[in-house]
Amino acid sequence: MNETLSDQGAIYLQIAHMIEDDILRGIYREEEQVPSTNELARALRINPATAAKGINLLVEQGILYKRRGIGMFVAPGAGQAVRASRQAAFYKRFVCPMVKEAAGLGLTVQQLNEMVARAAEEVKQ
Repeated sequence: MNETLSDQGAIYLQIAHMIEDDILRGIYREEEQVPSTNELARALRINPATAAKGINLLVEQGILYKRRGIGMFVAPGAGQAVRASRQAAFYKRFVCPMVKEAAGLGLTVQQLNEMVARAAEEVKQ
């Protein structure tokens, strides 16, 4: 975890997001141990309670689980759960407003699909 925190958003949420990112990138695989709250606190120069709050959020979501006396580990299926959660958030945050704006502009679904396809091609280049 070589990331830095920003001034935007709660620190504990940023920590949870960083761990999720690392799970999606395969840095932490299922059943692998993640850094402890103390390791996170030292690396990110934050209060251990804040690091614990980020980790506990992932435990509540079933992304991580605790092995008593050993530490926190990535739960089976965590990658798929994170991906599904992020896809749902993407749909709600970006797709729905885009479709609403497109409807307001009088674009058809076909026109909107063509625009998305064109944008996808531009991103590839």
